[in-house]
Amino acid sequence: MARRHVLQLALLCLAWAASPAAYAQGGPSSNPQQLPSPVAPQAPEWCKQLPRPAYQSLERVPVASDWFEVYRIRPGVFAIYEPLQEEEVISYLILGEKRALLFDTGLGVGDIRTVVRGLTRLPVIVLNSHTHFDHVGANADFEEVLALDTDYTRKNALGDPRGADKVFWPGALCGMLPKGVDAATWVLRPFKISRSVHDGDQVDLGGRKLRVIATPGHTPDSLCLFDEANGLLFTGDTFYLGPIYLFVPETSLPDYFASVDRLAAMAPRVKLLLPAHNIPVANPEYLGRLKKAVEELQSGTMKAQETSMGWNYAFDSFSFLLATPYQAH
Repeated sequence: MARRHVLQLALLCLAWAASPAAYAQGGPSSNPQQLPSPVAPQAPEWCKQLPRPAYQSLERVPVASDWFEVYRIRPGVFAIYEPLQEEEVISYLILGEKRALLFDTGLGVGDIRTVVRGLTRLPVIVLNSHTHFDHVGANADFEEVLALDTDYTRKNALGDPRGADKVFWPGALCGMLPKGVDAATWVLRPFKISRSVHDGDQVDLGGRKLRVIATPGHTPDSLCLFDEANGLLFTGDTFYLGPIYLFVPETSLPDYFASVDRLAAMAPRVKLLLPAHNIPVANPEYLGRLKKAVEELQSGTMKAQETSMGWNYAFDSFSFLLATPYQAH
């Protein structure tokens, strides 16, 4: 499910993130380098757009990987980016004093566990923004996995022997697979849930607390994480710059609308949004814009463009991609 069509306006709106004030708490170096991703011969068109300009203002952290790029977003917060597959998934490693939390484990194509171990020696727990294939791919490599208590989550924890169809379809790759990975035998592995978390729970990492915010809609088990002390809201697939996928059978538009209302109410306490696709930083003002977009959609006045994947309702640097035209009530 491609999320490659990030609107050019998004990059302009992200210019604030490159300013010294935006990174006063420990952001990028003053001389960021442009480090392009490897591009395979006859690469698909979306691949030729990389690297995304927004990454030039972020501090890249060297890691021993031919699949991942890692960026330090804030002290103790790393974005682990997968630019070589069309989803452009972003997982987040969040460090406390006693433990670390990995928010999503990505596609499971590259060895994210080794990357994480190169960034911290703290015990690592996993929590997923939701259990779509592109966010739980390496869950099986970690001993402690937290999850919401839903039937949808438990079903996805069983893995998918046909997961390769979702990851390696023609045009999905922007380079070579990591050494030792064979698309013909690759499967989405099952994983074990260690314990359940619930809306409002706090995960204490020692010196850093993360609050679980259930945001169903995109999937029944979608959630966000809020580091209130630092104003960081990890939004998963509830919001990112680009087409927001609301067309799959498990999506509930009423639930999504309610979740957007909830997040918009939090905006005054948020300093930075950290989404799960395309670009790892977004201005918290987007929460208000997201709420306004929902209201415009609900009004029935918005016009959609039909695409090969559904009906796309375009707003300010993001859009809603629905299976059918929205019917206002």
